[in-house]
Amino acid sequence: MGESRSDQERGAGAVSVDAGVTTGALARRLGVSPTTLRSWDRRYGVGPAVRSDGRHRRWAPQDVAMLEEMCRLTSAGVPPAEAARAAKEGADPAPAEAKPPTDAYRPRSKAAGPLPLGDARQECKGLARAAVRLDAPSVDDQLTSLVERHGVVVGWEEVMVPTLHAVGRKWESAGDRYVEVEHLLSWHISRALHRASGPSDPSGQDRAAAGPVVLACVPGEQHCLPLEALHAGLVEQGLPTRMFGPAVPPEALTAAVRRLGPLAVVLWSQTRSTADRPLARHIAATSWGVKGARRNPVVLLGGPGWAGRPEQGMLRPPGLRDALTTLASLAAG
Repeated sequence: MGESRSDQERGAGAVSVDAGVTTGALARRLGVSPTTLRSWDRRYGVGPAVRSDGRHRRWAPQDVAMLEEMCRLTSAGVPPAEAARAAKEGADPAPAEAKPPTDAYRPRSKAAGPLPLGDARQECKGLARAAVRLDAPSVDDQLTSLVERHGVVVGWEEVMVPTLHAVGRKWESAGDRYVEVEHLLSWHISRALHRASGPSDPSGQDRAAAGPVVLACVPGEQHCLPLEALHAGLVEQGLPTRMFGPAVPPEALTAAVRRLGPLAVVLWSQTRSTADRPLARHIAATSWGVKGARRNPVVLLGGPGWAGRPEQGMLRPPGLRDALTTLASLAAG
């Protein structure tokens, strides 16, 4: 009695627009792109129950729960249309016995289910969900934001590598089913690393006098993503680099060292079969400069392929952070 119409609507259970979350905030929470949420709304009807007008979406708790279920199902390999139907029925307040069992929407392959990430950072889980869905725009957005917010080292060691390892473990247990996920994720990680930018302070350019850092995979080694991460980290610190990438022939690498006079040479080997120790010794002995003042590069051996006995006079940093610290120290003199 005496209630206004708006009071009556609230009493009848209307959801306040102010109580909901925006599409952007929900997208960040779920690890998807806002475009994906809008597309799911348009195609499958999994939009918010309440809208402020025809344009602005506000997602109430029941909407968020529905989208979380859809993300879980699509990450498990369920087609989006089927996942949307299951998520909407799961959010329906109908009696439990009227709802189809969850198992009916799970793929039958033993490879189904989320990637084995364990207690990884939240960013890993969002990135993994987007990769499994092959949601390239979301993968790219998340990686770009990750490097901008946390830097190359944290992004690589705490998010990119754990997610790649999880995809690899899933690939091993699923035959070829997750190969496309691994390829898409690796390609976008490479793109994000290539976009890494240097410091705004140009004072680091003085370090160029000591010579650049040469980065190269040994002959026969095609796996260069960790070397790209090191390159991105050096760029971020303002250290000059020359990146030669995978499978550099010995003659070409030796000629480049003589021409550039580098501060250091990083040789990457992923497996023992490619670890070329005679080449590493040859590079370490390569010299340049005038007689009586000739110089040699410091050689860093990167990658698990160099495991085993150490090489005299060469450094073997255990990870990206250590490699960057070592190279920065060498540049500082």
